[in-house]
Amino acid sequence: MLSIKKYAAIDIGSNAVRLLIANIIEEKGKKPRFKKSSLVRVPIRLGADVFIKQKISKDNTKRMLDTMQAFKLLMQSHKVEKYKACATSAMREAINGKKVSDLILEQTGLKIDIIGGEEEAAIIAATDLHAFIDKNKTYLYVDVGGGSTEFTVIRNGESVTSRSFKIGTVRLLNDIVKKETWFELEQWIKEKTAIYDKIDLIGSGGNINKIFKISGKAMGKPLTYFYLTSYYNMLQTYSYEERITELNLNQDRADVIIPATRIYLSAMKWSGAKDVYVPKIGLADGIIKSMYYDTISSNIQ
Repeated sequence: MLSIKKYAAIDIGSNAVRLLIANIIEEKGKKPRFKKSSLVRVPIRLGADVFIKQKISKDNTKRMLDTMQAFKLLMQSHKVEKYKACATSAMREAINGKKVSDLILEQTGLKIDIIGGEEEAAIIAATDLHAFIDKNKTYLYVDVGGGSTEFTVIRNGESVTSRSFKIGTVRLLNDIVKKETWFELEQWIKEKTAIYDKIDLIGSGGNINKIFKISGKAMGKPLTYFYLTSYYNMLQTYSYEERITELNLNQDRADVIIPATRIYLSAMKWSGAKDVYVPKIGLADGIIKSMYYDTISSNIQ
C-alpha cells in the first residue's frame, strides 16, 4: 500500500526566504522517502536591515507580506497538509521581529516560529544525510547562512555536538563580525575535531550548492580544499559587476559568495579537512523531516 503526504517548510533567512514543498512517500515495510516537489526562493535580504539598523524596514516588511501570501497560495495549490515556517538570525535579532511575524499571521494566517541558533543547528542536524555519508567516517557539517553559521560534528552517522556562531555572509559583507567571534569559532572547531584522525566537511547553503554546480562534479563527489581555494582566489579578481556579467551569478549571490567561501575554507583549515561534500540539503529539509517524526510542532494548512 502506497501513501503520499505533502508537507511544506518555509525558511526565513537573513539573505533569502525559501518555500520547500516535499512529498513523503510511505510504503509498507520500507522507510519513508522524502522527495522535493517544489522549491521557491525569494531574495529578501532581511539581514541588511537588521544587522545594521536592528529592525526590519517597511519595504522589506511589505515584501515579506507579499511573499508569505504567495507561499500560502502555492501551498493551497499543491494541497499541502502540514507546514512550518521558521525564521532564523535576522528576525530573531530584529527589535520588530515579533511585530512583523504577528502582522504576517494577522494578514495571511501563516504562523512563523522565530527559532534560536541552537534549535536551528538541531533541526539542520536532523536532515536526511544517510544517503550521502559513510557511517565509518567523521564529518563537520557546516551550514552557512546570512546571519549565522551552524556547525555539527557527525560521527558514525550520529550527531555528536552542534553549535551556532554569529558569522554569516551578510554580517561579513557589512564588516560586523568581531575578531573574537572568529577566534571562538576556530577554538571550537579545533577542540571538537582534534580527537579524530581524519575528518571531511559537509557543506550546506546556497553558495556552496552554486560552487558545486559550477564545478561540474558528479553528485557524491567532493570538492577539494585546493579547488575551493582556487575558486575563492579567482572570485576576488572580479568586481561585483563582473561576477554578474561574466560569471553569470545572480545579483544577490555575486556578493555573498566570497564571504561564504571564506567560512567553508576556514572550517576546512581548522578541522584539517581536505574534502567538502555537498548533498544540497539544509534547514528546510530538516524542518520537513522533523515535522514528519514529530520532533517539532507543525501547522495544518
